[in-house]
Amino acid sequence: MGEWLDNLVPIKAPALDHEQLAGWQPGSLAAQGLGCRLLADRRIPVAGGVTLSADVYVPRIPGRYPAVVQFAAYSRELHTAGMPTGSNEIGCPPVFTDRGYGQVVVMRRGMGRSGGTEAVFLSPEDVDDHEQVIAWAAEQPWCDGRVVLFGTSYYGMTQPLVAVRRPPALKAFFCNEICTDYFRHLLAFGGVCNLYFFNLWMGANFTPAMYRLRVPPVVRALVSHITNSPLKRFWQPFMMKRVDALYRAFMAKTPQKKVREIYANWMLDAKSRDTASLQSGPSGQLDRIDVPFVVVQNLGYFNLHQFGTYDLFENASTPKHRKWMILAPPAYELPVYAWQLEALAFFDHVLHGTDNGYAAQPAVRYWVEGADAYAGAPDFPPPQAATRRLYLASGGADADIHHLRAQPGEGENRWAAVPLGLPILGGFDEVANQVLAFEFTADRPMTLAGPVSLNLSFSSNEIDSHLVARLSRIGADGRSHLLSLGAMSPARRRRDPARDTACEIVHDTSVREPLVPGEPVDLAFSLTPGPTLLQPGDRLRLDVASRLDLLRSNVSQGYVHFDMPGPPYFARNTLHYGAGTYLTVQELA
Repeated sequence: MGEWLDNLVPIKAPALDHEQLAGWQPGSLAAQGLGCRLLADRRIPVAGGVTLSADVYVPRIPGRYPAVVQFAAYSRELHTAGMPTGSNEIGCPPVFTDRGYGQVVVMRRGMGRSGGTEAVFLSPEDVDDHEQVIAWAAEQPWCDGRVVLFGTSYYGMTQPLVAVRRPPALKAFFCNEICTDYFRHLLAFGGVCNLYFFNLWMGANFTPAMYRLRVPPVVRALVSHITNSPLKRFWQPFMMKRVDALYRAFMAKTPQKKVREIYANWMLDAKSRDTASLQSGPSGQLDRIDVPFVVVQNLGYFNLHQFGTYDLFENASTPKHRKWMILAPPAYELPVYAWQLEALAFFDHVLHGTDNGYAAQPAVRYWVEGADAYAGAPDFPPPQAATRRLYLASGGADADIHHLRAQPGEGENRWAAVPLGLPILGGFDEVANQVLAFEFTADRPMTLAGPVSLNLSFSSNEIDSHLVARLSRIGADGRSHLLSLGAMSPARRRRDPARDTACEIVHDTSVREPLVPGEPVDLAFSLTPGPTLLQPGDRLRLDVASRLDLLRSNVSQGYVHFDMPGPPYFARNTLHYGAGTYLTVQELA
């Protein structure tokens, strides 16, 4: 009776009109038209006599199929209802089952229908459980013994974390928007506590109500016929324009006590890797990964999911012809239905040997803003890219537009650092600018693609401050197009070169070196890559400030930027021009 009722109403799949394929179309499919059947709340035994809850979706036509395993800390109760929650990042099961894949959606121990007591997020215990889930899925009568992984954000981050252990049944994975070093990418990005993201994430997903939530499968399916109906064309744009207000509402909620204890550690105690309750993650062990994978980076992310993609692609031991990286245009949707068709084409190629054209795809496909098209390369940065330095130079008074040029500048300019959220008098910016702006005008077509970094000779009249840099393209029509963002704490400037990647300059932010007021120090930090095409007359613009809210975009424009609690003090900050103050970009020959 239970299984019949669970499958009485089929889940309505969405129109897959967001990012699905990176500039190509598969030539053939391994299977299609197989339907969908739910095996609800299957119990998976793990260590300590605990069982985890999994909803298993399989093709309606009997057979043995590869399993797509998805493991995260979230309640899954609203996922297949198509509700626009930030944790709804599994795709849509009928899309996978129709093409001949079973989908296993698991809740970690302590969450919802799963047994046991939760540990800190992304814990070694969770990875143990994830391994056992993979082995369990491979042994099911509907599975052919082969397991792959798919998902976004948390559902993506758990993939390399378990892949470094080399589970025997794991044959491939497809992850979207990941972190690989949880300390530097998640807890203390740029040396600053990622407070606003924590408030949002924990308030949205880990309240007592979310742990208690139970939605019968038939109700989820009924709701999907509303959320994925043609009405979505109306409600989704309306909602996306109001996402900031929704975020503020989530930030005001009270999570479960255990989660608040984790929050307190991350905010107050996690000043180093040793004092953080969150493990460091798979970075540094990625060379243990040897299975095929695809990793996708949304170029609209900044202080979350900013550099993990590049770390994984660069350092995994998977043969070069068996790993792919996609740098996708800024886009944000709720729920996340992106990249299901790309993943299915990849899985068809790897598992079934389908001659669908995937083998011919370049190792790297990256979106070029300004050209509004994907380009391909065998690596990133593209081998034909040449390093170009643009020196910062004064254009006059602090509030003027300054210069990016081929030769070092002279002199200095200053800006005001004002802590976030504190009241200031109206008209303050007329007497103390909070942003320095620099521009370079293209005199020929120029394509930039690769790492972006900023070296600065910097001083402050305080013992620490905060630096945020934004790179944009300003078109001939005057419209600004955000490309890259970067941030750092000057007092946490100690380099950690052993952890550097081609796209990321890494700092040991556990070491504090207070500034001596008025004395310049040399700083170097990375901005997120943002490939772009500059046409003659377009301007490349660099803005430098001390608060992210002065430079960031928002989710309604496809960008995911969370405010950061900096700077710590009121201060005057100064850039000193010369040979040590420059922007580095990569120009394609």
